[in-house]
Amino acid sequence: MDLNQPLAFRMRPNTLEDYVGQEHILGKDKILYRTIKADRLSSIILWGPPGCGKTSLARVISNTTKYKFTKINAVTAGIGDIKNAIEEASNLLLNPSGKCILFIDEIHRFNKLQQDALLPYVENGTVILIGATTENPYFEVNKALISRSMVCKLNPLTNNDIYNILKKALISKEGLGSYNIKIEDETLRKIAEVSNGDVRTALNGLEVAVLTTNIDENGYICITNEIIANSMQRKKAFFDKNGDSHYDNISAFIKSMRGSDPDATVFYLARAIEGGEDPVFIARRIVICASEDVGLADPNALVIATSAMQAVTMVGMPEARIILSEAAIYVALAKKSNASYMAINKALEDVSTKDTGEIPMHIRNAPQEGMSQFGYHEGYKYPHDYPNHYVEQQYLPDKMIGTKYLDEI
Repeated sequence: MDLNQPLAFRMRPNTLEDYVGQEHILGKDKILYRTIKADRLSSIILWGPPGCGKTSLARVISNTTKYKFTKINAVTAGIGDIKNAIEEASNLLLNPSGKCILFIDEIHRFNKLQQDALLPYVENGTVILIGATTENPYFEVNKALISRSMVCKLNPLTNNDIYNILKKALISKEGLGSYNIKIEDETLRKIAEVSNGDVRTALNGLEVAVLTTNIDENGYICITNEIIANSMQRKKAFFDKNGDSHYDNISAFIKSMRGSDPDATVFYLARAIEGGEDPVFIARRIVICASEDVGLADPNALVIATSAMQAVTMVGMPEARIILSEAAIYVALAKKSNASYMAINKALEDVSTKDTGEIPMHIRNAPQEGMSQFGYHEGYKYPHDYPNHYVEQQYLPDKMIGTKYLDEI
């Protein structure tokens, strides 16, 4: 093992027994564990956040399988690399099995043409595809490839998983076992917590701390919470304003406002701001929620939301965060009614699918002299001429009389 390589690389597992986490798919009674052990793998897509073990799992498979294992990265590879891998797999002199396992990291970076080039070889069994992606494959990967693959969703590693990996790194000869390190369990758990499920971030932080700390008079490298705080990146949120997590976060934000939970609302607002979301985009979502979910139960919510959007545009960040918080919390705490939302949807459905008849003649306008002889505006009752400014008369077309769109507010 080259100890000049990063610790995160050196600590990658070689066998399933070394692999930590993802018990929901790699427990001993689970299908993925069984197929890897039996070397009966079919094409799979590994989907999960950075640092959750997708590449490490591919490495375990490469050490387990009897088939030729080829790895390419979709960021730098093209159709030529795919063809070369397939030609080598098909050469029975070099590869008697006639098939290979092709691991494509960042497979979502392949365009449709590149993904289509894989399809016939996946279908005829020449290629067993293992694709790794941080993006939702159902959006980013060819549906034909998805239908021929097992999609495995990998979860962020738990704090306890990362803690165990850090403990192993401290004593492993491939890790930091050659250093005399003193570090409290509390500090290791702090690293695990700050890494937010990304074991690569945790190991990189620990390595930086060890390599940049002087040996004390007793011959130890003493790692404290303060040293770790200065050696690690700040805690990351799983948020990419251009990726799948963008939609997940904004969905959670809207549902929290709709569900009248101000604390969850502010939490998802903070994630969006920290992830670099456009504040005007956030403000538009608040305006929509104020109309769709609060509506007539508190019409002032829409006034506040639209004022907030205007204020955000004028003020900008970082102060806009305060305006967004105020508007979002108001909408979350407001009484709720979707009566307006439901009413317009029902009306649009009727207008687009039914014969709704003609507008009654008495409520049609008669802007030109002579139109009244054809019944335009004839018999219209002006409500303000009546007590309480109301008079009963027909407004809906004959075919729609009795239709109700507005439920109780």
